[in-house]
Amino acid sequence: MMDRSSFRAPAARSVVLGTAGHIDHGKTALVRALTGIDTDRLPEEKRRGITIDLGFASLETQAPDGASLRLSFVDVPGHARFVRNMLAGAAGIDAVLMVISAEEGVMPQTEEHLAICSLLGIERGLTVLTKTDAVSEERLLATTRAVKSFVRGTLLADGPVIAVSAHSGSGIAELRRELIGLASRVPVRNPDAVLRLPIDRVFVMKGFGTVVTGTLIGGSIRAGDELGILPGDRTTRVRGIQVHGRAEEEACAGSRVALNLAHIETAELRRGDILTRPSSLQAVDILDVELSVLSGASPLKHRASVHFHAFASECIATVTLYDATSAGAGETRLARLRLREPAALLPDDRFVLRLGTPITTIGGGRILDTQPSAQKRKAKTAEWLRKLCAAPSEERIWLRVARRGVTGISGKELSRETGGTEAALDGLVQRWIQEGRVHLAGDTCLLTQEFFAVARQSILEQLGKRSGAGSSGVRRSELREQIGLGPEVFDDALGSLEQERQLHVAGEFVRLFASASLPSGDRDRMSAVAEEFERAGIAPPSPDEMATRLGIAPAEMRRLITLLLRAGTLVRLSDDSLCMHRRVLEALTDRIRGLRGQALDIATFKQLAGVSRKYAIPLLEYLDRERITVKQGSQRLVL
Repeated sequence: MMDRSSFRAPAARSVVLGTAGHIDHGKTALVRALTGIDTDRLPEEKRRGITIDLGFASLETQAPDGASLRLSFVDVPGHARFVRNMLAGAAGIDAVLMVISAEEGVMPQTEEHLAICSLLGIERGLTVLTKTDAVSEERLLATTRAVKSFVRGTLLADGPVIAVSAHSGSGIAELRRELIGLASRVPVRNPDAVLRLPIDRVFVMKGFGTVVTGTLIGGSIRAGDELGILPGDRTTRVRGIQVHGRAEEEACAGSRVALNLAHIETAELRRGDILTRPSSLQAVDILDVELSVLSGASPLKHRASVHFHAFASECIATVTLYDATSAGAGETRLARLRLREPAALLPDDRFVLRLGTPITTIGGGRILDTQPSAQKRKAKTAEWLRKLCAAPSEERIWLRVARRGVTGISGKELSRETGGTEAALDGLVQRWIQEGRVHLAGDTCLLTQEFFAVARQSILEQLGKRSGAGSSGVRRSELREQIGLGPEVFDDALGSLEQERQLHVAGEFVRLFASASLPSGDRDRMSAVAEEFERAGIAPPSPDEMATRLGIAPAEMRRLITLLLRAGTLVRLSDDSLCMHRRVLEALTDRIRGLRGQALDIATFKQLAGVSRKYAIPLLEYLDRERITVKQGSQRLVL
């Protein structure tokens, strides 16, 4: 199976088609007629003449536009005892061939398989009537009418019903044409999804070692890649890749692949394990879901124990309904599933639930959240889940950032939670940052602007409780612990507040400026005065002139300027009330520092700054005090 020869170029686009239908309705014979491959590989299957486990085949062809196309077939068992095997193969297929014998028509497993395909979110398919050579024309017409009535209102409603005989070859050419057209309409898999390969077969190949097969549902794999195995903490390396017996350099999403793995024994692997990039995903055992109970099924009770199937994995799960004591036939409910064994699942993955004696399919649905909070109240969680269900895909990512509140979330965590690659999510996050919707704290922590504002306000409020203006303040470490912010969010919020002169950081201590604890009316007027001073630059008007300009009483203006001086927003330059905005002075300071080593006299400085002597002298004295310049006779030396 595994060829050690040099790898070939990447294969054609692959579309996975699955068979479905009742036992002995001719699924395997149909695949053999289409591809020339017998998918029954087990000795017991040969002996008994029935499919027990999954079988695989492929057909190399061309799409209507001439592009290369590979149809990958997953042949599933039809016997009721092997529905669990059928489920392992049905997950991950792009379209279904519902196979119905013209002799028997619709049977119990026909109905169950169609229900399963619907629950798994499969949206495309066609119906094939087999064994047409064994019935009369009248019987064929009657069965065709019954089948068309059966598929009405289902995912097969828009597809054709094609009559064939695998024995004589009648209708096979038409079926091939229809399959090519069907496969050509299947959307390309999401290129931004993380790599996931659910394992559905594990075996040893003589001379090669461990081999696994599965449908690559996301990402791409190249020979030599290091992969993680979930659940658990295991790693492996890809020695070689084959797609239906052909060596490939790379396999892309949507392909049926066989991987020759290094550093792992078959005993360490099982059907249902997931191959992925190391550390890109994590296995979970609690899921919030939207589940539907099939029409005709028994009610699903709160806290019921069920068989949970997702991709190739299976385990027992407990159902906790959010807003009811039971879910009746045909009803859709929000629920939490607690799995007995962890699984590597993501939002929008589909699942099937089975129950009873004998075990039958009762429902299924889609996963909404794989990282539910244990602390949130049930009603709050249900409300958030309803928002998630109604939101478009981009807004669902936004909701996941917003629910983290002031804690925030890293890009890696967001990738793990959504199943999108970090690179794809980064483009979306950067747009949100530019739009002012999201704040990036530090290098990795994302939170909404609303919650960044909450973090800032919590710092101010805590300082207001613990310290007054002019006190030594509160230790940084103590302040962060009291508020409960992460280091990145705390440092970023603290830095922004300090830059706005709302607080002062001196070494390990943080204290409020006076203005931070003032009434909002004072803060608004102070902001207007500060903006006017900054706009005036290094030639500001006098306080009385400023009062006239802003329509504020002179006494009130002097009070506001005093508050701004205490806050450090304004700096007094002389005894005659000449004040300037701190940022204006910082800009001037940076400009003068660029003249290091040069000597300046008053005339030169006046020309350089573009001010009169009225402003030049106080500014030079300020620069002397700040040790930017030093007076030497009638000149200043820039330090």
